[in-house]
Amino acid sequence: MAQTAQQLTDQRAQYDAERPKSIVELQPFRQETAAVLPDSGKALRLISLNPASNGWFLVLIGDDGAKDLETYHIENPDPKGQRISLSSDPEPALVIAGKTATTRCVPWTGAPSQLVTAQDNGLPYAAICDGKLTLRNKVSGAQSTLERTTGFLRDNIWGGDKIVGFVKSTFYKDAYAENGKTVAADGTPEKEQADVAAQIGPALSSHPVVTTDLGFGLVGPEAGEMSLGLWYPVAGLDGVFASAIRPNAINAEILKGPGTVNPLDRVEARANDYMIAFDLSRFDLGYAVGTDHPRLDWSPRPPSSVRSGKLPGPDGVGSPAPLVMTGMVGPALAGQTIATFAGGFKRRHGAFKWGPFSTVNRGSHYGFIEQGVILSKLQPGLSTLYVLNDGTINMKAWSREDDETLLPNIRFARQNGVPILETDPATGLGLPGALVTQWGAGNWSGSADAQLRTLRAGACLKESGGHRFLVYGYFSTATPSAMARTFQAYGCTFAMQLDMNAPVLTYMALYLRSDGTVQVEHLVPSMSEADAKDRKGNLLPRFVGFADNRDLFYLVRKEDQP
Repeated sequence: MAQTAQQLTDQRAQYDAERPKSIVELQPFRQETAAVLPDSGKALRLISLNPASNGWFLVLIGDDGAKDLETYHIENPDPKGQRISLSSDPEPALVIAGKTATTRCVPWTGAPSQLVTAQDNGLPYAAICDGKLTLRNKVSGAQSTLERTTGFLRDNIWGGDKIVGFVKSTFYKDAYAENGKTVAADGTPEKEQADVAAQIGPALSSHPVVTTDLGFGLVGPEAGEMSLGLWYPVAGLDGVFASAIRPNAINAEILKGPGTVNPLDRVEARANDYMIAFDLSRFDLGYAVGTDHPRLDWSPRPPSSVRSGKLPGPDGVGSPAPLVMTGMVGPALAGQTIATFAGGFKRRHGAFKWGPFSTVNRGSHYGFIEQGVILSKLQPGLSTLYVLNDGTINMKAWSREDDETLLPNIRFARQNGVPILETDPATGLGLPGALVTQWGAGNWSGSADAQLRTLRAGACLKESGGHRFLVYGYFSTATPSAMARTFQAYGCTFAMQLDMNAPVLTYMALYLRSDGTVQVEHLVPSMSEADAKDRKGNLLPRFVGFADNRDLFYLVRKEDQP
C-alpha cells in the first residue's frame, strides 16, 4: 500500500522538525505496514525505509518503548528483482515477489525463530527466507593501528587532538611523497592510451617516463615505469585505466588558469600522483557506512552558537540504531565487486570550524545516504557524489532545490567538504572551487598552522570518447590547489576530496578474478596494511573480507557485463 499524500506530508514534517527524533523519523519517504501475530497478540510492523530504493527494511515485533521490543534490520539483496511486503492475512507473512515467482516467509515463528537464530550467529550478514533476504547484524569493525592510536589519544589524553595534529604535521606531512626517477622513454604508447592523455606541458616532453610505485598490473609500460599523463589499461579488468602525473608536467596554460589556486610548491610539483578511471558504462557504484564512522552526532568543530545541547546531533539523531552499519560490501555483491576505496572524513572532522559554512545549517555537517536511507542530511553548497535509483552517477554542489528534485531518487550519497572543481555552466569545464585557496573556510584540514600539503585522495567525473568515467585520484603529497590543477589537466568537470594523511585512510584496491581465485591489487603497496588474515593465513581484503569501522565506496560490474 502506497503512502497517502497526508502521510508523506506528516513524515516530511518529522524530517524537518528541529527536535530529538529516531532514525526512522528522519526518513520522509518511508512506508509502514502493520499486523498482529495471532499466537502472542504482539504488534508486527514492516517498515520500508525508502520504497523507491527498495533496499532496507525494519521488522519490529512489540510496541514502541516496550522492554521486549524486537527490531531486525533486513536487507533486500535484489532490489531491482524483488519486492517485499507484509501480508494482511490472519497468519501474517513477508511476501517476496520476484520476477518469476512469489514466495511467503514467516521468519518470526519457531523457537528459536529464523530471526533470532540469524541474529545470534555473530556475522555481519545472515541469510533468512531461503536466502532471499539478509539480516544485518551489529559487529565490531576493524581499524588500523593508526586509527587505534589516534582514537586512544583523542579519547584518553587531555589535548589529544593537539598531539595527533602534531604527529600528522611532523611525521606524516611528506611521509608518503613519491618522487620517482625520470628516465628516457623507450617507445610510444599505444594510440588508445594516448587518446585520453592529460594535458601535459613541454617541460618533460623529452623525458616523459617516470618510475612509479603503482601496485596494479598494466598493459603497455615496462614494470615500474609510466609515461606521464597517459592512460594505461589495467591488466585483467576491462574498463579500468591508470595514469601517473606530476603537477610540474601539466601544461602551463592549465597551471596558470582558468580559475584561482595557490602557487604550487616545489615538493608537491615534483610528487607522483595516480589517477584510476572507471568506465561507468561497465560499472555501478555503491556506498556503505562503517560500523563506527562517520557518526551521526555532533562534530566539535562548529562554534557553540550553532550547536544545540537539546539535540543529540545536527539532524536530531545521535545514532543509526536500530539500523545496523557494516562497513563492507554485502555478500550478494561481493562476487561482482571489482574495486573499493575509502569514503571520507569521520564526523569529528566532517563539519566547519571557520568560514561561512560554519555559521549556517548547524555547522554544515557532511551528509551521507545508504540504500536511500538518510543517515545525515545533505547540506547545500557541499560537494556530493551520488547515485540515483536508476544507477545514474553524478557529482555536484548540493542545493536546497535538490532536496525536492533529487533527494527522493537518491540511493547512495556522500558529501566531503566544498568542491575542488566546480562545473562552469558556460563552458562545461571544471574550474577550481571558490574556497580551494582558503584553509579554514574550505575545511581542508592539514596541520594546525595551515600547512596544507599532505597525502590526499579525491574523486572526479570526466567524459572522453563518448564515455563517462569516475576517476579516483591519489596524491602522494599535495595541497587542494595541486589537486585542482591536476584534475583540470585530466579534463574533469567536477572534483571533491575524499580522505587524507595516510595510505590506510586513502585505501583503494582492485579485485581480479580468474579460475576461482581472487587477486587483490592495492594502489600502492603500503595500503595492504589495512587488510587482514584468517587463522589459516588466508588474505581477508578490507571492505570485502570483513566489517570495517570506516565507510567505503565500491564498484560492481553491471549485470549485462561479463
